[in-house]
Amino acid sequence: MAIVSISLNNDILTEIDKLQKALGFSGRSEIVRAGIRNLLAEEKDRQDLYGELFAVLLAIHDEKSDDQVTEMQHDYDKLITTHIHNKIDRDRCLEIFLLKGEAAEIKNMTKKFQSNKKMDHVKLIAM
Repeated sequence: MAIVSISLNNDILTEIDKLQKALGFSGRSEIVRAGIRNLLAEEKDRQDLYGELFAVLLAIHDEKSDDQVTEMQHDYDKLITTHIHNKIDRDRCLEIFLLKGEAAEIKNMTKKFQSNKKMDHVKLIAM
């Protein structure tokens, strides 16, 4: 098995240690492997999407990145049928986008949000 080194801040390490205890993982490496497997499975599911779709895109981000979210939102305004913005705690926000459009465009929008370092979590649910 190949060894890959990664750098993680203390907050992430604390969360990983909590997960290890709560979910019974044997160690941090096993948690990272499980996370990567989940990401690969989600990407495969997304790549299999085609045609006209209805979808929900969820994004959690730092409140300071609201301007970036608005900018990205305007790039895909033809897909967005409904947008809900909700402050979820002191400095984080939840964006809920209801989308209707071609799978390729929905994939592009999701990719743009996922690749933005200001996003804490991005999840696509497509039907």
